Amino acid sequence: MLTGESLPVEKTPGDKVFGATLNKMGTFRFRATKVGRDAALQQIVRLVQEAQGQKAPIARLADAISGVFVPIVMFVAIATFTAWFFAAEPETRFVTALIGFVSVLIIACPCALGLATPRDHCGIGRGAEHGVLIKGGESLERAHQLSTVVFDKTGTITRGSLR
Repeated sequence: MLTGESLPVEKTPGDKVFGATLNKMGTFRFRATKVGRDAALQQIVRLVQEAQGQKAPIARLADAISGVFVPIVMFVAIATFTAWFFAAEPETRFVTALIGFVSVLIIACPCALGLATPRDHCGIGRGAEHGVLIKGGESLERAHQLSTVVFDKTGTITRGSLR
C-alpha cells in the first residue's frame, strides 16, 4: 500500500513490512519496531490532520477581508436602521427600519467567503478517504494549474491487487 507497487513484492527474512501491508500467501512472523504514533499509517493520518489544520492563502485573505468588511457592514446596517426609523411614518417606523437593516445585512453578507473557504478541509479529508493524500490547502488551491498528472510506473493508481 505504501510503496505503490502494482505487483506483490516478495519479502525475505529481515525485510521491513508496514502496517496495512497485504499478506497474499502463507503466514509470517514480524516484530513491531514502530507502534502507535510512530507507525507509518499513523504518520500519514497525522499529516492529513495537519494539512486540514492549515489555512489556505485564500482562507487567510477571506479572514482579513472579513475582519474589515463585517464591521463596516454592521455600521451601515445600523445607520440604515437609524435613518429609516426617523424618516419613516410613525406607524411603520420600526418595521421599515428593520427591513432596511436586514436588507443591508443580506445584500452585503460575506457568507460566500465564509462558506467556500473551509471546503479545502473537506476536500483533503475526502481525498484521504479515497487514498489521495493532499499536502495542504495551498496545494489544493493551486491544483487547477496542473496540466500533467504522473502516476506510478505502471500508469495506474494501485490498490494492492491487479485488475
